[in-house]
Amino acid sequence: MAHNQKTTVLDSFVDPRAPICYGILKPGEHVSEGIPVIKVKNIIGGRVLEDDLLKTSLQIHNQYKRAEVNQGDLLLTIRGTTGRVAIVPASLAGANITQDTARIRVSSDDDPMYVFYALQSPSVQQQIDLNTVGQAVKGINIAEVRKLKIFHPDASEQKKIVQILSTWDKAITTTEQLLANSLQQKKALMQQLLTGKKRLLDKNGVRFSGEWKVSKLSKLFARVTTKNNGQSTNVVTISGQHGLIRQEDFFKKTVASETLDGYFLLKQGQFAYNKSYSNGYPMGAIKRLNRYPDGVVTTLYICFELSDSGRADSDFWEHYFESGLLNKGLSQIAHEGGRAHGLLNVKPSDFFSLKVSTPSFEEQQRIAAVLSTADQEISALQQKLDALKQEKKALMQQLLTGKLRVLVS
Repeated sequence: MAHNQKTTVLDSFVDPRAPICYGILKPGEHVSEGIPVIKVKNIIGGRVLEDDLLKTSLQIHNQYKRAEVNQGDLLLTIRGTTGRVAIVPASLAGANITQDTARIRVSSDDDPMYVFYALQSPSVQQQIDLNTVGQAVKGINIAEVRKLKIFHPDASEQKKIVQILSTWDKAITTTEQLLANSLQQKKALMQQLLTGKKRLLDKNGVRFSGEWKVSKLSKLFARVTTKNNGQSTNVVTISGQHGLIRQEDFFKKTVASETLDGYFLLKQGQFAYNKSYSNGYPMGAIKRLNRYPDGVVTTLYICFELSDSGRADSDFWEHYFESGLLNKGLSQIAHEGGRAHGLLNVKPSDFFSLKVSTPSFEEQQRIAAVLSTADQEISALQQKLDALKQEKKALMQQLLTGKLRVLVS
């Protein structure tokens, strides 16, 4: 049965023989045969990443023996990035931590997994934020960590809550794996279909054959240099992840200049090339305007449209530009010394002289259809993952504050 709600401090969950503490102030140089030291950067997504752990000397480790970790101990980041939580795996028993991390050893009366979830709950994370102070390096001190208020049900209810939340975690992990697999498959599919290594069937069920034709981009596309002149106020920017998106949605503020007359006016279905390199886009990103009927973009972008829609399929080219197959050509025309502010020095004339290999219009359409189907699957998985995370967060807020009680048989 459910019991009375009671909230206590984090310290009341802790094994009295091992008080909450932080670790080594200066771990020193890496010692290949030394003791692993867990830093803030190693604590990601509830786990300790063991790939590049610093190892300290036995002498330094012994000076901070009080902070040595056991399997099942909880770690909480307390300086720099505060509020990340992880559980120490068996492989790191006997390791140590830095002064930026707190070790929490849960008493045998309580469930470490319950405390693990509680520390990540919105209410506890909010308390951590409110108590994080400092100018250059922000942090929360150990005294404040000990006083974090946590709902403290009895052990059987803790176990039940852990069961419920770990079921959500399994669903999230499974969906993340499905999403990663789908992204990997799409990448492989793009490489095969957009280079002609793999040929699809035409409408008669016969495999496409024949050589692909090599053309300059200028044969397929025409540059767009229409100035805005007061026609649109919808300032859009290119994001690798989101495509052409309204500037205030992306930056949470408008960064365009006051007057937009001198900007290029882009219409739905037209393309723009942002010459700034970003994560996953070493030679910049080319995106099609899909979300809005029109948009205003900086004149630093190279804008263009299909010049013959009977010869080039817009969807095919959207996938082609996304695949990175143009990067090799772009790297040959990007002039050295032009990387000021992360901007590649690519002239429009050089851009349109790049050569691309293209299949027939019908084959372009078939390829685009297959890749668009893959995109829809990825999008559906991403939405499912976002929904699961949102639902788990709401559930944590209910279960870990005692607002929603579970029945324990």
